[in-house]
Amino acid sequence: MRIGLITPEPGHPLLAGAAALLAPEHVVEALDPTPPGNAPVPVPRRPADVYLLKSGTRHAVGLARELERRGAAVVNSAAATALCQDRTEMAGLALRAGLPFAATRTVGPLAAWASGARLTAPVVVKSRRNRKGDLVARADDDAALRELARVWPREPVVVQEYAPNSGWDHKLWAIGDQVFAARRRSELSPGGRGPDLPLALDDLPSGWAGLVREVGTVFALDVYGVDVIDTGGGTPLIVDVNAFPGVRGQSGAPAALAALTLRRAQGRRP
Repeated sequence: MRIGLITPEPGHPLLAGAAALLAPEHVVEALDPTPPGNAPVPVPRRPADVYLLKSGTRHAVGLARELERRGAAVVNSAAATALCQDRTEMAGLALRAGLPFAATRTVGPLAAWASGARLTAPVVVKSRRNRKGDLVARADDDAALRELARVWPREPVVVQEYAPNSGWDHKLWAIGDQVFAARRRSELSPGGRGPDLPLALDDLPSGWAGLVREVGTVFALDVYGVDVIDTGGGTPLIVDVNAFPGVRGQSGAPAALAALTLRRAQGRRP
């Protein structure tokens, strides 16, 4: 069986771990979706049986769409990956499905919105396009908002009301039906983001693991992350959904990904 990795970083620990488990019996090939000189990415003449889409760039998603058109299975699908790159579409789908997702407003370029905005409560400002190195920041007043606008003037953004919480983010990941969890200090907390601290599923509030699986069903995702904060008494608020996150440092994650890959290649969803 031939397995393709759509990524500029095939050495990523999750991918490399899964590839090592698959390589003894299968051919694993990396396909870099980063085009030289912005040229189109060559599409293999004979697609692999299944591809792991570990990139959300425009070129990577376009390549995945073409591979799907030619009959290859892709994890996650191009459509599901693209949806998670747009926080406006993400929030709209989650809220329509009844998920406890943070209310999200799309306001356009940050400087244009900030010039007329008057904050009466803290807000979280995020890049509309979900990507590595994007803008995620808390603004407590107009002065803080104007400073963000000075640094990110043309960035299209969405705005969420800041929900008081413990200052800890719950990083929840799913690979197929298997859920992994960690805690870390929120990047919005005064001390900034800290390292991921592994968390046993039994230590999650009741129903949270099931909520993660529900997100996967709503978004048609196989490998994904759900960022959740506890707003009091174990009440979850989803603030982000990510397609194919790193899931670093989670025992069993590479094995779960290898098993999922083979199931998808054989045409069976988990």
